[in-house]
Amino acid sequence: MQKHEKVIIIGSGPAAHTAAIYTARALLSPLLFEGLYAGGVAAGGQLTTTTEVENFPGFPNGISGTELMINMREQSINCGAKIETLTVDSIDLKNRPYTVTVGADTFTTDSIIISTGATAKRLNIKGEDTFWQRGMSACAVCDGALPIFRNKPLIVVGGGDSACEEAHFLTKYASKVTLIVRKDTLRASKIMQERVLKDPNIDILWNTETIEALGDKALQQVRIKNNKTNTESLLDANGLFYAIGHTPNTRFLNGQIDCDESGYIITKPGTTQTNLPGVFAAGDVQDKTYRQAITAAGSGCMAALEAEKSLS
Repeated sequence: MQKHEKVIIIGSGPAAHTAAIYTARALLSPLLFEGLYAGGVAAGGQLTTTTEVENFPGFPNGISGTELMINMREQSINCGAKIETLTVDSIDLKNRPYTVTVGADTFTTDSIIISTGATAKRLNIKGEDTFWQRGMSACAVCDGALPIFRNKPLIVVGGGDSACEEAHFLTKYASKVTLIVRKDTLRASKIMQERVLKDPNIDILWNTETIEALGDKALQQVRIKNNKTNTESLLDANGLFYAIGHTPNTRFLNGQIDCDESGYIITKPGTTQTNLPGVFAAGDVQDKTYRQAITAAGSGCMAALEAEKSLS
């Protein structure tokens, strides 16, 4: 079966649904493919792996990440978007209209909005599946201010800019922050290194690896190992935050769109336009700096308005 659509949106997070809401209200009848555990995450994206969201405007008492995404999905449908819980296998961007392949079906489209996000890297240590969202997270900025982490010992794993930034951020809430670094140096920029090294509320454990998360109903301790001496020890911790990078979900593009060395889609400054006409990128798939729900939603709005303009 082959069908033509004016706009196809690929993704299921805030960027995708904001784009769907705006294009639907513009009477473009968008078709959104939300994916079936695409990137190893349920439809709704990274927010479905977050418990309470306290920094999305409009919810003074906070809202669960899953509930927020359910609300966005319902709003997309109510505005007129069509949603398929299917994963896009490939797209052909050689000629316009472009072709999107989903299983045995193909669709042609005049415009594509790519908002497939980025998946946080995990260590896959013992106990991770048990304590994920119960003391473990991949976004300190998103989750670090939650009541369960207030005035508690917290751990950040990583040695780059993100790890240093998140460790510094957590000092506002934690009783103590420990930064676990696998090597004997930080990869972060000089200014970020200085900020962390001078902060009296941050302890750094060099040549150290995290090997197990332990606790009862929530995280209570973390087993670590010095990779020089192979000595193991336990650290008390009510929060363990990974800051070891993200993988943008762009493999299915097969190099047809300009991306940077890490795989993030490159967009023209101040826009969501890619190097191809009628193809736009919104959310974390093109943003490796902010990675917040609200910034993703904002870029989804931009993509929708730009897609509408390109079709008029």
